[in-house]
Amino acid sequence: MSRIKLVRRISLSVIVLVVLALVAAGILAISTVRHSFPQQSGQLRIEGLTSTVTVTRDARGIPTITADNSADLFRAQGYVSAQDRFFEMDLRRHVTAGRLAELVGEPGVETDAVIRTMGWRRVAEQELPKLRPETRQYLQAYADGVNAYIHHAESPGEMSLEYTLLARNNPGYRVEDWTPVDSLAWLKAMAWDLRGDYSDELARARLSRRTSVKQISLLYPAYPMDRNLPILSSEDWHPTKAAEQAAAPLPEGLVKPLAQSDGQAAFENTAAAIDAIPALLGKGDDIGSNSWVVSGSRTTTGKPLLANDPHLKLGIPSIWSQVNLQCRTVTPQCPFQVSGFTFSGLPGVVIGHNARIAWGFTNLGPDVTDFYLEQVDGENYLRDGVQKPLESRTETIKVAGGRDVTITVRSTLHGPIMSDVVPGIAEAGDRVVVRGAPQSNRYAVSLAWTALTPNNTADAIFALDTAGNWDQFRKAAAQFAVPSQNLVYADVEGHIGYQAPGLIPVRRASTPGAAPGYWPSPGWDSEWDWRGYVPFDELPHVLDPSDGLIVTANQAVTASSTPFLTSEWDYGFRAQRIRNLLESTPKVSPELMSQIQGDTRNTFAPVLVEHLLGVQVDDFTAQAQRLLTQWDYSQPNDKSRNSAAAAYYNAVWKHLLEYTFDELPPDIAPDGGSRWMVVMEQLLKDPKNDWWDDKTTPGVVETSGEILKRALVDARLDLARKLGKEPVTWRWGRLHELNLEHQVMGGDSVPGVIRQIFNRGGIELGGGNSIVDANAWNASAPGYDVTAGPSMRMVVDLSNLDASRWVNSTGQSGHAMSDHYADQVDAWAANETFPWPFTPAATDKAAEERLTLSPAARP
Repeated sequence: MSRIKLVRRISLSVIVLVVLALVAAGILAISTVRHSFPQQSGQLRIEGLTSTVTVTRDARGIPTITADNSADLFRAQGYVSAQDRFFEMDLRRHVTAGRLAELVGEPGVETDAVIRTMGWRRVAEQELPKLRPETRQYLQAYADGVNAYIHHAESPGEMSLEYTLLARNNPGYRVEDWTPVDSLAWLKAMAWDLRGDYSDELARARLSRRTSVKQISLLYPAYPMDRNLPILSSEDWHPTKAAEQAAAPLPEGLVKPLAQSDGQAAFENTAAAIDAIPALLGKGDDIGSNSWVVSGSRTTTGKPLLANDPHLKLGIPSIWSQVNLQCRTVTPQCPFQVSGFTFSGLPGVVIGHNARIAWGFTNLGPDVTDFYLEQVDGENYLRDGVQKPLESRTETIKVAGGRDVTITVRSTLHGPIMSDVVPGIAEAGDRVVVRGAPQSNRYAVSLAWTALTPNNTADAIFALDTAGNWDQFRKAAAQFAVPSQNLVYADVEGHIGYQAPGLIPVRRASTPGAAPGYWPSPGWDSEWDWRGYVPFDELPHVLDPSDGLIVTANQAVTASSTPFLTSEWDYGFRAQRIRNLLESTPKVSPELMSQIQGDTRNTFAPVLVEHLLGVQVDDFTAQAQRLLTQWDYSQPNDKSRNSAAAAYYNAVWKHLLEYTFDELPPDIAPDGGSRWMVVMEQLLKDPKNDWWDDKTTPGVVETSGEILKRALVDARLDLARKLGKEPVTWRWGRLHELNLEHQVMGGDSVPGVIRQIFNRGGIELGGGNSIVDANAWNASAPGYDVTAGPSMRMVVDLSNLDASRWVNSTGQSGHAMSDHYADQVDAWAANETFPWPFTPAATDKAAEERLTLSPAARP
């Protein structure tokens, strides 16, 4: 089932309950809506506190939490997180535990089955005892704070309006206590959405039956090192050896199975199972980020400047929550003075700065998953010529308003069998017992993924929060197992740095110089197993590069393929644009850092426009084509001529991809991201390539000229219908809108009066795919709506931390109709930021509300 269908089914499950609630109780009364708003001033007594904690909030409701010891600090953070976002936290833990159906009913069953098969929560339970004692204490203190909030409420409806609406469909729902494992399980969701290569590995396997390996390879071109520089130069990083990276041929043992219907069916089933997982952070090319750091020798402040804006799914409330955590006196027992962005349900700060250092993340996108085609015979699978027993367990999924569903999860030594999941669910019918095994065919697909091995990533979060120099930062990064990220660093002493952390599998390659992990592997041959992980000290890193700049925007890390990280980077258009802008000025100011975050130039567009202007078209189409003649290649959302040209260009781009790659299945059709730009650039040099041919016109072989003309003509007609007949009146922002939807209450099938409470829409945005202002849209989907973008923005000034700036994409609160539910949206959309007070004097001056949390009275 597609993600869109899943969302629609979840939304359908709330229609009846919403209508009943409207009729029975007048649920929209302001008093009811505000019933769940938390107390944010005055005094509260909290069970478990050992001393008084102060929580101040600024004009946007962002909390600064000040405590005498670490346990009280994180206990208070748990309480405040629950005040702001408890329904979001509860929804997330149901998703990551494979218990969504308990909250939303039957539409959650398929998602639960896939996540139970991978065992996200089972792995998190194994991780908890492996963590450092201090980390476990912080997680428990946070959970205690969340539970203090839960216990203060007399009913779920007092915690969030969503529970009141859901109660009609799920009247017996009871909120469970929070546990440390609930926090850890979120790291699995984060790692899943931020892993690399899995979708392309599956896509290549699925295409291999209908398309030649040569034509498939054209869809995965080499990274353009000569044009878009990698993160680290050859001077910055010296691997032990260098090798040219090439696309790998099919493993010999897979040629026959991939040509057979049962082998293809296994991969089709696996793709369907993967698609059933909601994208909590984002998906595909939507997942990215910009982050860069500039040395003090190149700044107007004389100290480093660091910028970060992670490109993730945009919904409401935002993925991120802002917080400032302060020990009143910093000691080894209470070492925290840290501020930044975190996830609701997770203690500490994930991205931000402390009193000594700042750090930012972008997705490294390494190949940390492999699919293995397994030869299955009943309850056994083939392994080096010997039949081995499958591991098997039974999982029971409870369904709100329905009968329990039972699934059988099977695994090989590589990992869980993903191809079992969707066929099993399809057999459920009326939701009676589901059997995932055995399959009707002889092949199954298992998943190997680094995050399914218990790790210590949670330790890394607190180590980053308290690191005071480069060495401590690297020790923290060494514990960051999954997801692997590009980490940029700056400190108050003037140093800047880069580190690639994470578990990166060591694999064999099909042939010398070929990219390992490019195709699924034959699971029956142990030669294709992982051979450990790349040692941390061999992962790319640099301190104080000679040019004083480090730019990371998901591009290649180095020109070398040693160590092998992935075969599929972002192709570097954003990264190179950022570098060019930074290098164009003698001194970089904090204001310029923010301006760059909003840059809307499409640096691929000149390549395509040159070809588009060479096509002869009719007069009606030429009216639009002429917009491109004086276009500066920016994609603003205003009423300028540039915006009209941007609208037409993107419409042409959408149609061009559709007509060129018409033979691709819909779920792997071009989304318009950076890879497709490089693919198209290569195809434009080969006008008779087979990809240009329209397979729906038998007897006619099209070349690039026919397809370019068709795209120009149909884009003109499309925009005439959408925006009017006069091209000069078109505006990119009118096409390219963001609609912020609530994950449960925001779907189209929910009555409009409810959607109006939870959603915020019609936000016109500039930017686009592979643009620094990365408001992505999917060229293979209807329309041009924004699918993901900068989920937050920050610029850290190491010369004066109180002069740093930040903005969230929505607001601090998860309570619909709260003053802080969407109060940052307008500034975020305009690329404006807010002051980021950090020191006690600055946060005290900014405080507009003050809440004192005191220990509960002893009986």
